Amino acid sequence: MAKKIVIIDGHPDPAGGHLCDALAEAYGEGAAHAGHEVFRVRVATLDFALLRNQDAFLHSPVPDALKPCSDAVLAADHIVFVFPLWLGTMPALLKGFLEQVMRPDLAFADGDGGFPKKLLTGKSARLVVTMGMPAFFYRWYFGAHALKGMERNILNFVGIKPVRETLLGNVEGVDAETRAGWIAEMRELGGKAA
Repeated sequence: MAKKIVIIDGHPDPAGGHLCDALAEAYGEGAAHAGHEVFRVRVATLDFALLRNQDAFLHSPVPDALKPCSDAVLAADHIVFVFPLWLGTMPALLKGFLEQVMRPDLAFADGDGGFPKKLLTGKSARLVVTMGMPAFFYRWYFGAHALKGMERNILNFVGIKPVRETLLGNVEGVDAETRAGWIAEMRELGGKAA
């Protein structure tokens, strides 16, 4: 069954040409080839302001530049986030994008008893994260805290689950064969919308 897939390339460098860009492109190619509908977002190319106070978060509209992205997330069955690990978490630009798109009354709303109503239930996600350190070390020593925080405090908070992870470590030191294997893996995951 064909799905609507949103691929969010969270690398903040607008010049492109990074491993994250290639991974996002490969996932999209695999998904499109399998007949899925794909909407791709390159956060680095979008022009939007960062939110600086609670009033702006709660009451200002999604910026015009991000409205198509917000609409695509609302319509999606599956959302893929591809980003490099910077200082142990996602780059600030990706966090700013999520703050703009995951607004009250779009992603969540006031619920009963102080618990929010999750407005994005029925959607799944995959986090694809590149890093300079070994992926096992990030999981073992650091406890993959940023991924757990993103999954629990952002995605599950608005109803997105399950959330699957692909962690790619030692990215600067890998050979062409390993890199090609990662690209092939993303194409295959895209085809399965997994």
